[in-house]
Amino acid sequence: MRSKWRWGRDRSGVRRLRATNTDITAAVKPEYLVVDRHPPFTKTVANFNTLDYLRLLTITGVSVTVGYLSGIKPNVRGPSMVTGGLIGILGGFMYAYQNSASRLMGFFPNDDEVARYK
Repeated sequence: MRSKWRWGRDRSGVRRLRATNTDITAAVKPEYLVVDRHPPFTKTVANFNTLDYLRLLTITGVSVTVGYLSGIKPNVRGPSMVTGGLIGILGGFMYAYQNSASRLMGFFPNDDEVARYK
């Protein structure tokens, strides 16, 4: 168990140094079969499915549109659209990565991954 030392107050209000648990796997146990407990970046990206790519593209498209519409002046719409697109593609990638890693670690339904990696 990894712990981090932080200052906190006890019940009487006295300030004390205490350890806090920073290991999330200690609190949540996987509900499905674990394919890889700590999947590397390459395996997680290779595990993207069609729905992950669809979500990535949808988030990017919505962000580009919002960026374009938020440009109030006509000469600001282009840079605003590009900024929205960059934020959208990064956010979409992180969302797809999280879903893919969660399937490999057994937190989301993973019947396809279990069949593929056994």
